[in-house]
Amino acid sequence: MRLAFYGSSLVSAYWNGAATYYRGLLRALAERGYQITFYEPDVYDRQKHRDIDPPSWCRVVVYDGTVEALKRVAQEAAKAEIVVKASGVGFEDELLLAEVMAAADSAALKIFWDVDAPATLADLKAAPDHPLRRALSSLDLVLTYGGGDPVVDAYRVLGARECVPIYNAVDPETHHPVPPDPRFVADLAFLGNRLPDREERVEAFFLEPAQKLWQRRFLLGGSGWHDKSLSPNVAYIGHVPTADHNAFNTTPNAVLNISRASMAENGFSPATRVF
Repeated sequence: MRLAFYGSSLVSAYWNGAATYYRGLLRALAERGYQITFYEPDVYDRQKHRDIDPPSWCRVVVYDGTVEALKRVAQEAAKAEIVVKASGVGFEDELLLAEVMAAADSAALKIFWDVDAPATLADLKAAPDHPLRRALSSLDLVLTYGGGDPVVDAYRVLGARECVPIYNAVDPETHHPVPPDPRFVADLAFLGNRLPDREERVEAFFLEPAQKLWQRRFLLGGSGWHDKSLSPNVAYIGHVPTADHNAFNTTPNAVLNISRASMAENGFSPATRVF
């Protein structure tokens, strides 16, 4: 069965925490016989920070970040029995949804896959005329990255026919112990990109304790923290490629996971980067 998936990026986790989630899900589907094509725009320098080459189990189509290129790849949805538009693609999301679903065959299964349901639902509630809100009733299914009953109920109220959370999992082929790496030596480490509804909680649970425990070594990974005021015992290492995630999680004495505020308010929505 052919599956057309329109997402942010499969090959790059740069400013794209959903990459590891996509990879695990789609590889598992490929092993079950699905023929998958992943369409991703060339935006935010993601192609300059690739973590992996296009995998053997999935055809990857990278298109220019232009409306013309978007419309061209959207037409390829007509070839698939299952058509998926993910949230947070990062370029003309509303237009992409409209073009992809309009091009899809009438018999195709049409899915909106929300990898950040708390943020999406906040946008929908604030904008009664939001294009996604108008489109929900025409889609067959909404899948979400976590969220639990609050997210399911909210999507149903907004007009979704059905909403099913699909949680991530630990794949032993991806997540496994590796030897410690001196680059990641620390008493406590945190990996996460700098986002508005994450920053305050990172300050409270990570940076403030670091100020009080000056004799301990803290390690901060992720994009966007370069101009953040940090105490001397916090080492900032920037973007951490997925190839280094196991070493990052194996080496420190402890690794901290911090749910964003919107996730904490909307039921069980664990971070996409499993450790």
